[in-house]
Amino acid sequence: MSEHILSNKQGRVGIITLNRPEVLNAWHSEMRQQLIAALEIFSHDKSLGAIVLTGAGDRAFSAGQDLNETRSFDSDRAVTWVGEWETLYDTLRSSPKPIIAALNGVAAGSAFQVALLCDFRIAHAGVRMGQPEINSGIASTTGPWIMREHLGLARTIDLTLSGRLMEADESHALGLINRLVAQEQVLAEAVALGEELAGKPPVAMRLDRQRFKEITEPGFRDCLEAGVRIQSEAYASGEPARMMERFLKRRSA
Repeated sequence: MSEHILSNKQGRVGIITLNRPEVLNAWHSEMRQQLIAALEIFSHDKSLGAIVLTGAGDRAFSAGQDLNETRSFDSDRAVTWVGEWETLYDTLRSSPKPIIAALNGVAAGSAFQVALLCDFRIAHAGVRMGQPEINSGIASTTGPWIMREHLGLARTIDLTLSGRLMEADESHALGLINRLVAQEQVLAEAVALGEELAGKPPVAMRLDRQRFKEITEPGFRDCLEAGVRIQSEAYASGEPARMMERFLKRRSA
């Protein structure tokens, strides 16, 4: 099996690396399953007190969904796709350990959402983040939920409907990036923060993360229910397939 996800330990910190740099670490079903498995292993590893999530290479944390997978979806496959994201997001939200995103490059679409589901985000000045799904014909459902939790409705509408990517200084000013450091220091800074968090009382850490999950759970469940309805309608229309085909042709030109 291809190693789309790499895992290693550094002290009390588990490091998970998204490993498809040739496609900007964009994920497909197999990669998501490997990421879920790695998160589960580290979440239950008593030798660890924190998890860092980063990307391979120096261009992207992740470009989000691999459009080569979703351009062939029909409405039924789109519904099961929503279920796959539910499992990944639940795994991130349910870990008893703090999770830090070491943003080594662009975080777009679902990768932007995953970064926001982490507890901290460390980045450098060249990092761009946002929700460009509309540009490839994907209707956003989980994205508006997590963005509204962080940013409020006005900025969520801006990012969802424009599909623009924010520069690092804007994301930092909005509180989405916790620390801006030199590019070569991103991972080291994230690991250092992980070691600091690993030294906190573990029961209190688990209960605090559990409480944040409880607070946001109604909105999460609502967006998943909406996702089944919206993605089914969107893919039945054929628009996502047409737009993704056009997007991929432009990108390869």
